[in-house]
Amino acid sequence: MISGSRTPLRIGPFELSSPVVLAPMAGVTNVAFRLLCRELEIEKTGTTSGLYVCEMVTARALVERNEKTLHMTEFAPEETPRSMQLYTTDPKWTYEAARMIADDNLADHIDMNFGCPVPKVTRRGGGAALPYKRRLFGEIVAAAVRGVEGTTIPVTVKMRTGIDDDHLTFLDAGAIAAEEGAQAVALHARTAAQRYSGTADWNRIGELKEHLAGTGVPVLGNGDIFKATDAADMMDQTGCDGVVVGRGCLGRPWLFAELSAALRGEPLPAQPTFAEVCDVILRHTRLLAAHSGESTACRDMRKHMGWYLRGYPAGSDLRQKVTRITSIHELEEILNTVVSDPALASALPDDADGPRGRQGSAKAVTLPEGWLDDPDDRTVPAGADIMHSGG
Repeated sequence: MISGSRTPLRIGPFELSSPVVLAPMAGVTNVAFRLLCRELEIEKTGTTSGLYVCEMVTARALVERNEKTLHMTEFAPEETPRSMQLYTTDPKWTYEAARMIADDNLADHIDMNFGCPVPKVTRRGGGAALPYKRRLFGEIVAAAVRGVEGTTIPVTVKMRTGIDDDHLTFLDAGAIAAEEGAQAVALHARTAAQRYSGTADWNRIGELKEHLAGTGVPVLGNGDIFKATDAADMMDQTGCDGVVVGRGCLGRPWLFAELSAALRGEPLPAQPTFAEVCDVILRHTRLLAAHSGESTACRDMRKHMGWYLRGYPAGSDLRQKVTRITSIHELEEILNTVVSDPALASALPDDADGPRGRQGSAKAVTLPEGWLDDPDDRTVPAGADIMHSGG
């Protein structure tokens, strides 16, 4: 058993007293959700101390000042440090995006996505497929670092263990990222072929930590952080410097308060009652409405409802109603039925700590034709940046 560090996590100039990071998730980690996580951490522990990363945006779309992309990169005044994740496959757009972020003061930290396993991304050579091309991967990381040269903005990398078990890339990619100037590396301990199925292999995180031991670059672990004690368990098992939390916080924005309290050895905040969850749902909806308008907020909230209600005694009628809301007033009236029933209002969750979010099954990774032929090929994959223009 390795003794995990409980010292503050340092990423460039930023010292985070909690080594817990919110993973970027499309359609989830917008400014509303990030603010909600921060608010609940302050409410339950008296402090906010981790890192909350925005939704992934495309480097080219950012440089082109796509309206949707710029909207996705909005931060609230109280967010610090402001953390932005870039999707990119081309050193040219990477450099220009990083330079724009620095020149326009758009963010304080840049994370780079090399972990997405979605077929429409990997089939064009992006996401988790790209680190297989070692030289191109290195040039992209170097371009981002060069783009923020002369500033205090750190560049970090998030990746998977590889394409599949026969094409593992994480050790080479971690070393390349460190050599090119990345100031932290996060590893989702699954291959792209696994997607979100099965169990994350935390041993791989320990291997990467040992592999980068002489570089001074922090290693963060990601995968299967679902309950308060999981962060400490991962750090103890692997020796990693911090943890990245994705699916575990879906419908549970208070998880960060629990994780940071557990890592500090403090008593865990009480699990929220059903009435308290209803308050959080309303707060989330109002924050979204302030960001995107009430109509869009109500549509966006529909996908969150199942996550929020998991484990609570919400009948099918209530579940159907909250997934059809068209206004905040309508949502308030629906949730009042919970608050008006004392037994329902005081109910605590059952199986709140189980896996949540998408899981699916392992599948062969869709790649560009000939992608595996030459790992040293520096050719930029065609069309990958254009496909994602707009965020």
